[in-house]
Amino acid sequence: MGPGTMPTRTMYEKIWESHLVREEPGQPALLYIDRHFIHEGTSPQAFSGLKVAGRKVRRPDLTFAVMDHSVPTRDRHLPMLDTVAAAQFRALEENCRANGIALFNLDSKNQGIVHVIGPELGLTQPGHTIVCGDSHTSTHGAFGALAFGIGTSEVEHVLATQCLVQFKSETMLVRVNGRRAGGVTAKDLILAIIGKIGISGGNGHVIEYAGEAIRGLSMEGRMTVCNMTIEGGARAGMVAPDGPTFAYLEGRPFMPRGKDYQEAVDRWKSLATDDGALFDKVVELDASAIAPQVTWGTNPGMVTDVTGRVPDPRSFSDPVDSKAARSALEYMALEPGTRIMDIPLDRVFIGSCTNSRLEDLRAASRVVAGKRVARGLKGALVVPGSMLVKAAAEKEGLDRIFRDAGFELSANGPRPRGVTTDESRAEERERSLMTGEELERTIQFLLESQAKNNAQIGQLGVRVDQLTRDVAQLTASVARLTGDFADLKSLVREFAESTRLFAVRADERLDRLEQNAERGDRHHERLDTALAELTERMNSLIRVVEGHITDETRHRRPAR
Repeated sequence: MGPGTMPTRTMYEKIWESHLVREEPGQPALLYIDRHFIHEGTSPQAFSGLKVAGRKVRRPDLTFAVMDHSVPTRDRHLPMLDTVAAAQFRALEENCRANGIALFNLDSKNQGIVHVIGPELGLTQPGHTIVCGDSHTSTHGAFGALAFGIGTSEVEHVLATQCLVQFKSETMLVRVNGRRAGGVTAKDLILAIIGKIGISGGNGHVIEYAGEAIRGLSMEGRMTVCNMTIEGGARAGMVAPDGPTFAYLEGRPFMPRGKDYQEAVDRWKSLATDDGALFDKVVELDASAIAPQVTWGTNPGMVTDVTGRVPDPRSFSDPVDSKAARSALEYMALEPGTRIMDIPLDRVFIGSCTNSRLEDLRAASRVVAGKRVARGLKGALVVPGSMLVKAAAEKEGLDRIFRDAGFELSANGPRPRGVTTDESRAEERERSLMTGEELERTIQFLLESQAKNNAQIGQLGVRVDQLTRDVAQLTASVARLTGDFADLKSLVREFAESTRLFAVRADERLDRLEQNAERGDRHHERLDTALAELTERMNSLIRVVEGHITDETRHRRPAR
């Protein structure tokens, strides 16, 4: 890269950098949010937090509410039997009214699943940062937006500041080369991708989807792919905006018009990843090798071709995967080696935020037209993703096709809420009555499962007890070590003080010794002088005595 040359960037990096409010090394960044979608499920606690803190919604004009998750799929004009859902709807309505937030309630012609109405109303736009208290917010990434789900505390944060604290993700490119075979849909592509990378393969990443097979998808198909990105563990999924994107968005209610729209398109084109930009991880698949996919287990990573068989848990090299497969087959009551096409269906559900758009209903209607639901099915339900999708489907006569085939066509909702009403639960119980032999086998299975669970819980209890004892021992050791260390510190302090006092006293004693030595030297000098004087006196006395003795001896000598 030469002087003055701009570094190449991925689409994610471009959107991230253009929305940065603040970023410091080693710290999470503060990111500006363009669109905040809220619903009755995760917003009541957030609004309560604002009220307690005395804060107001920072940008009500960028916040859009919809009654979504708890919507009854039967006649919504009847009294709601779900008192919790009714309370959530009242709270959402009151909070939106108090804060000036636009609300698509049950009576709105634009009401629907939040990840369906956002794009169809033009609220979702390329280059936007979009958040919602729902994990499948990644759906909006199909339009070149950075969109992801957030928790309740983060919903409150965005309501209060229109910003969000986030660590920057790593980047992953998933390129699906070639063309899809007939009968292979967008959902088959994303299931094949998840089957390859695993349900945790995207952890810590934002995935950008590219390649001929992705470009060949409609916007509805791209939404399906991005919607299920989180099932592979990624933070978000994205597809660069292009011609189909711009054609889909033009004329939507919240889109700019005329010249403003063309200027917006010019800006959106620059979002595409630069040639030569590097990704932290790259995954490639061949679309022509992908067949229709079916999940056989308890997570989207347990997937195989529709022409395949249920795998044997022993075929997995990873012991964790092998154990998970064994548990999944036990839960699903499937045997290894069973052909996928031989597995009987219990229910058919067409809907959810993944596959409830008009294109999905058209595709399903072509399959069921002129046929009847099999007698063995416990239920066949179609739930459009929004009131607009429902109206369009009815206009095209799709509702009649489904009803003629024996399907139940319900109002919109993120999942088959129709099978959770009191009436339907009673119907389900009646349909589910078992013979005595079936009941006995079921009870035996439950007892065995409970016994296994109890055994596992018992083993876990033993481990917890052992861990508790280990922690207690460790705590005691730490306490002893802490006490010993404290005693050692005290001893060191005492020793240092004693050493200091000893040094002082030694210096004092040395001074006294030096003083005594000086006094001793002077005393010795005096003693020497006195001794010399005494010696002289004694010598003098001796001489005198000797003289007296001589004289006495001379006087006493006899005469001759």
